Amino acid sequence: MAMVVKALLVSVVAVAALAQLTVAVDHQVGGSGATWATSGGYDSWSGKQKFSPGDSLVFSYSPAHDVVEVSKADYDACTASKVVARYTGGKTTVKLTTAGKRYFICSITGHCDAGMKLQVNVAAATAAPTKPRGQRSVAPVAAPAPAPEGSATDEQLPTVSSPTGTPTPSSPSGSGAASIGASAAVALAMGMAVALAI
Repeated sequence: MAMVVKALLVSVVAVAALAQLTVAVDHQVGGSGATWATSGGYDSWSGKQKFSPGDSLVFSYSPAHDVVEVSKADYDACTASKVVARYTGGKTTVKLTTAGKRYFICSITGHCDAGMKLQVNVAAATAAPTKPRGQRSVAPVAAPAPAPEGSATDEQLPTVSSPTGTPTPSSPSGSGAASIGASAAVALAMGMAVALAI
């Protein structure tokens, strides 16, 4: 029994850990097979992408170009007066480590103006929604389906009422069948599972 509880606990922890993992994506700038060139259209491409922290931008380009990360002002003006980072060599991978906007241009004269500019918006990581303390989770309930034609009407169905009155107390005898509340039982089971895992 203890082995089953321990295995169940390990399974629950593993599933929770897997749910938190996100897979980093390498985004080929411009799309699959595209190169960083004066043909442009990069902002249109990036607007259709979802960038998350941990993803990377992959620039493929000829030695006649470079990749320069710049400020928003330099991006707008197509200048490289305040360079954040400069890359050369024909293939560059830039890791997107934090949320926010990033700006890239080719600093060769006239290339940015010809379309070699890219801005990306790295979305903030989304956390799983949490419920306030003391509130219970409630599963969604589907709306009842309409009754098919020709089925029984409310007048033909029996009336059912919920039981009323006070519940009968459990017997104080030492039979070992003492009643435990649901939350106490859950707390006890969790405590046992943690103790067995240690």
